[in-house]
Amino acid sequence: MGRSYKDLIVWQKAHIFTLEIYKISSTFPDNEKYGITSQVRRAVVSIELNIVEGKSRMSDKEFRHFLHISRGSNQEVHCILEICKDLNYITNDKYEVLIKLCDEINKMLNGFIKKISQ
Repeated sequence: MGRSYKDLIVWQKAHIFTLEIYKISSTFPDNEKYGITSQVRRAVVSIELNIVEGKSRMSDKEFRHFLHISRGSNQEVHCILEICKDLNYITNDKYEVLIKLCDEINKMLNGFIKKISQ
């Protein structure tokens, strides 16, 4: 477990995802500042922060626990993106790009969880 969290491809993808969500959510209506905008930002940041926190732990069991939390936050962002698309806060094209990244992260988290469970 000697590598830095920054070496983890799943963290790198999660960080890119965070930046993309922050950019797109800055275009949401002002009345969503304390609603969807805040919620999606907290959820997307949680993905990468839980990877980092888990990586800093001393056991695979603890790391796995934080990866599960990260995966849950990723699913939360997935659902919020559905809502944003349905409310026309994001275009279908942008939705597809973001969902693809969200799904990639989910698959990577699942694979990582399986790998450290062995």
